[in-house]
Amino acid sequence: MHRGERVVAIIPARGGSKSVPLKNLHPLGGKPLISWSIDVAKATSSIDRVIVSTDHAKIAEAARAFGAEVAMRPD
Repeated sequence: MHRGERVVAIIPARGGSKSVPLKNLHPLGGKPLISWSIDVAKATSSIDRVIVSTDHAKIAEAARAFGAEVAMRPD
């Protein structure tokens, strides 16, 4: 909460990158790239909810595993 208002972090994560497909699942420092954004958002005291918006089931699975909510969107 920030100044009495709820704060939601939305992390967009496409599965269909043209240059590096599924780059959000590629390991960086021993864990998937997407997890770093989720971890920072969850560690920020003013953020109440963390939502990953994605079009890919594997990214959604990883996001849930790291504690984010998931909003599936069309391809």
